[in-house]
Amino acid sequence: MLNLLFPKVCNGCKTILLKKEEVICTQCRHILPIIGHHNTGNDTMKQLFYGKFLVENATAIIKFQKRGITQELLHNLKYRGQQHIGSFFGKWLGEELADHIDYQNIEMVIPVPLHKQKLKKRGYNQVEGFGFEIAKALQVPYVDTILTKESKTESQVFKQRFTRFQTEEIFKIKQPHLINDKHILLVDDIITTGATLENCALQIFKSNQVKLSIATIAIA
Repeated sequence: MLNLLFPKVCNGCKTILLKKEEVICTQCRHILPIIGHHNTGNDTMKQLFYGKFLVENATAIIKFQKRGITQELLHNLKYRGQQHIGSFFGKWLGEELADHIDYQNIEMVIPVPLHKQKLKKRGYNQVEGFGFEIAKALQVPYVDTILTKESKTESQVFKQRFTRFQTEEIFKIKQPHLINDKHILLVDDIITTGATLENCALQIFKSNQVKLSIATIAIA
């Protein structure tokens, strides 16, 4: 009855979803700019961190495109409370990574954190559903208490490189011994310059003998 009164609509084109469709309709799914670095061997994401720290593996599902379906999806996830979008992509990627040899030795999934004030205002971390479903598929813990964000900053997208790195210490690693000798999968919704993930990684590498892989929904 609820679906009759408030039918679920596609987060891309706003048409009513069919019974077996989830988040986006079949037509919109077919036009998604899927890149799947883990399937293609593309190392574009890894190259962003070349010479800075060692990334074991790095992948994204889709290519971010302004004024298109990918922007609509990520804006709905991040700003409009549509948390199920993150879970949708987490299940999608999790199933693929669970069958991929490069990701079968992941031991923990950690999300890029939000500052507690922003988390309180928004009510959720947009990465949570994505990371939780990947962890579930890989049968490893999803832990959102080890890496924290200590201060609020503006969006990293439009900052100059030297300005971005003034915020290096906004992230903190708590109880670093808990990830000693582990292979960590760090997850976020989108990677642009890589500055946010780099700052997180610098904290994670304060632990001993840690290995790091990265996964995001989209890459700009």
